[in-house]
Amino acid sequence: MENTVQHNYRYIQVQPISGALGAQIEGVNLANPLSCGIATEIRQSFLDHLAIFFPNQKLTPLQQLVFAQQFGQPIEYPQLMGLLECPLVTAVTKLEHEQANFGGVWHSDTTYLERPPMASMLYAVEIPPYGGDTLFANQYLAYDGLSNGLKQTLDGLTGVNVSTKPEVSMTRENRLRESGVELKALVAEHPVVRTHPETGRKALYVNNAHTSHFKGWTEQESQPLLDYLFKHQIRSEFTCHLRWSQGGLAFWDNRCCQHNPVNDYKGFRRIMHRVTLAGDKPC
Repeated sequence: MENTVQHNYRYIQVQPISGALGAQIEGVNLANPLSCGIATEIRQSFLDHLAIFFPNQKLTPLQQLVFAQQFGQPIEYPQLMGLLECPLVTAVTKLEHEQANFGGVWHSDTTYLERPPMASMLYAVEIPPYGGDTLFANQYLAYDGLSNGLKQTLDGLTGVNVSTKPEVSMTRENRLRESGVELKALVAEHPVVRTHPETGRKALYVNNAHTSHFKGWTEQESQPLLDYLFKHQIRSEFTCHLRWSQGGLAFWDNRCCQHNPVNDYKGFRRIMHRVTLAGDKPC
């Protein structure tokens, strides 16, 4: 069940990093304006590989934002303050004394919104001397790997997604308390299986961080099937592993990809700059 997409690229070098998803992109300086040809190929590699990685970049927040604007509409991250000098860029920070990292569980970003983001971009400003890697999982393959009977069951279900699951909201709550912002509970309903608006492929669209139950089911009734899906959708053959380097940028598709930042760098600081791109209503 590999992601066997093959395209010829003229302007960039695309090196897959696993059979499931993920590719490293070489031959482009993201601080410079992109030609139409380069931007088109980056977009194609994003659709082909779901998560793409650009090593050795040197970006100011404004340069990161300008790069992001070539692929979508940047939006504010809900419930967190952006940088003063560039409000559409958010600092994702874990300090030396903190135990929990930001979003440290498998998830697709902010599925508790009516229109979850199309994509996220994360730029490595300061990384620990070791650890702090990010895992990604291909949700096309997760759906394809289900039995026909379970696919038929899931195709008719709606998931209820919330912002207040404690395992993912803890660090966000810390940041809000520091800035004096009130935490709001957000809820949105989305199909358990969504069709990607650009590729037409079906992807499993529940996640452990935000999906609480199925619409019309109780949480107790939903939990056994959700537990199965949460384990299934992160099987090792569906995943890739990103080892961050200083100045690296990751760009991933929230519509068909989950991620999990590994919290294994106790006592060290990790600072990333994030841009979120607006998405559509899942269907």
